[in-house]
Amino acid sequence: MNSDIVRVLAPQVLGILVRRGNDFATAEDAVQEALLQAHRTWGETPPDDPKGWLLTVAGRKLIDARRSEAARRRREEALDHEPEPGRAEQADDTLLLLFLCCHPELSPASAIALTLRAVGGLTTKQIADAFLVPESTMAQRISRAKRTVGQQSLRQPGDVAVVLRVLYLIFNEGFSGSVDLAAEAIRLTRQLLLACDEPEVAGLLALMLLHHARRFARTDADGVLVPLDQQDRTLWNETEIAEGVRILQSALAHDRHGEYQIQAAIAALHDDARTPAETDWPQILQWYDALLAIADNPLAGLSRAIAVGEVDGPQAGLKAVAELESRLGDHHRLDAVRAWLHERAGNLDAAVEHYRRAAERARDTAERDHLVKQADRLNRSIA
Repeated sequence: MNSDIVRVLAPQVLGILVRRGNDFATAEDAVQEALLQAHRTWGETPPDDPKGWLLTVAGRKLIDARRSEAARRRREEALDHEPEPGRAEQADDTLLLLFLCCHPELSPASAIALTLRAVGGLTTKQIADAFLVPESTMAQRISRAKRTVGQQSLRQPGDVAVVLRVLYLIFNEGFSGSVDLAAEAIRLTRQLLLACDEPEVAGLLALMLLHHARRFARTDADGVLVPLDQQDRTLWNETEIAEGVRILQSALAHDRHGEYQIQAAIAALHDDARTPAETDWPQILQWYDALLAIADNPLAGLSRAIAVGEVDGPQAGLKAVAELESRLGDHHRLDAVRAWLHERAGNLDAAVEHYRRAAERARDTAERDHLVKQADRLNRSIA
């Protein structure tokens, strides 16, 4: 059985069943039973209408579960005579399912798990492995999420911003366990863009593609983090970059700039530079100013301080960092940026101290190792 076909069709079938008024958890169970039956009967050759087959079988599973002869007749008649949804309706079903899985009543962790399970088609074990938790724990999390969304009214409009945040969180998990969550997030965002022609959806997809294009250059053979300005740019995926730029240009043409579009524009300027020296830092700084005007995020302000350091010099960058100190507290990236700027200014002793402080508080192993490596490198140059 072609797993790619199943992963595309299963969320559509589930969306149709939920739209028809069926309970989310019951409908999801019916779809899973239909998939098991398809696995047993299809072999390598699916039927001419695989989605119709899955929809019919899942519908019959729902009917059987109710054990009502009257309900059986009514629902079987509906399944036999209701026309198959067209492309627009399929898009609506995908959108409905994403909104349900990313409902504001769910915690981000639960929304991510339910989205990967119901829309992404991943197994509970795959999701558990990706987030380094026991399968039983993830199963409980998904079950609670199903109960929560099963109690929600479908008349309330969904919030695209919530869906985008969940998809971005999935993307940022990267490759974990047996699943490339970044690639999965890109696939799901493509589906959302088909269902929801919003500039910010396109902006998020562009941002993902432009970052994903650098994945093979991001670490060396030993798994050590490689900074952007030291990456081998021949390893960047030019096809993904070109697609990301095309999607971004289309989104920006609507002249309704949002956070993801602006972040994508910054990523595109980095990807467009053949060498670090060719990076258009003045334009990047302008985009950071635009970003902070609509999303006053201190971490974005820290990235802006790097751009200030490139445009106006490291002392100006350090001044910009100092303005963020009260808001970021002891965040390790505050010291990491200070270290980089002090190094650029020739203050090597101060740079070593800040690299060490940043390493002590960094949670990510690859990032911590990189910071330690930078401190050791400068120490050797001082000696």
